[in-house]
Amino acid sequence: MRILITGAGGFIGQLIAAELLNDPQYIVTLVGRREPPVPAHVLYPQNATTVAADLCDEACYPSIVTKYLKAVYVLHGTMSSGSEVNFELGMRTNVDATMKLLEALRKTCPGVRVIYASSMAVYGMPLPEVVYSDTIPTPQSSYGAEKVICETLINDYTRRNFIVGFTLRLPSIVVRPGKPTAAASSFLSGMVREPMNGLTCNIPIEDRSFVSLICSPRTLVRNLLHTLTVPADALPPHIRQIIAPGLTVTIQEIMDALAKVGGEDLLKFLNEEGDPTLTPILMSWATNVDNTPALRLGYIKDVSFQDVVKDYKNNFM
Repeated sequence: MRILITGAGGFIGQLIAAELLNDPQYIVTLVGRREPPVPAHVLYPQNATTVAADLCDEACYPSIVTKYLKAVYVLHGTMSSGSEVNFELGMRTNVDATMKLLEALRKTCPGVRVIYASSMAVYGMPLPEVVYSDTIPTPQSSYGAEKVICETLINDYTRRNFIVGFTLRLPSIVVRPGKPTAAASSFLSGMVREPMNGLTCNIPIEDRSFVSLICSPRTLVRNLLHTLTVPADALPPHIRQIIAPGLTVTIQEIMDALAKVGGEDLLKFLNEEGDPTLTPILMSWATNVDNTPALRLGYIKDVSFQDVVKDYKNNFM
């Protein structure tokens, strides 16, 4: 099976690629703005092709989209705070590039399975007590608006039988290794990652009861891979969104898990200082979500944030 991954140089793209390249049935094309690496220590590195490409440039598509393509993971883009700071960049990388990609797929390999990584940032105020899969998105950020635009395209391209699209509205992915990202929620990973590396992390919201919806990298990868097997008719042809299951956690619970796994002394690296730019974005995101439809389709969720921290410590440090 031939699979294309856009944004393949990113953390999640590399994890997905590693899983696929440990299975001989997959031939994987990894695409990024810069040429992505082949993940280290995979069993079948010879099954990978790496390409540097600007997805807004139509000239790149003959080398990455062929009639033999069976599935695409759409992971590229500019994250939340980055899109808010630079509107033009967010629209170009999140919307324009996705539109060009969908058109190339429609013309070259109609019927291909497209797995699009969206975000809970599509929701904003006013939020109902519980967010259900049919709750109307009301984004309060450019990033959320850009995701809604792309979700609508996925819906219509699927309704027209151009593709078989699935959109996963993802919680914040925690704990990410490496450097902070341009996501407004980046501090959630930083609260664990930075202290464990002897670095300071600024917490941009001054309320330890603030709740976030999170998903561990390992669980996210399992859910993204599971989407390869979900029946095409599991969703209506014009409604392709799935709220990926998430675990709710407060700032205090993150601090408690850090102390239990890494030691109380690590809490000294946390600096609680509000950020008036990020706080409104964070406060607009949905946290009380109905996971039932996704769980019925076979998706999974994390159980314990302490286990999430242990997994980071054992596998990503």
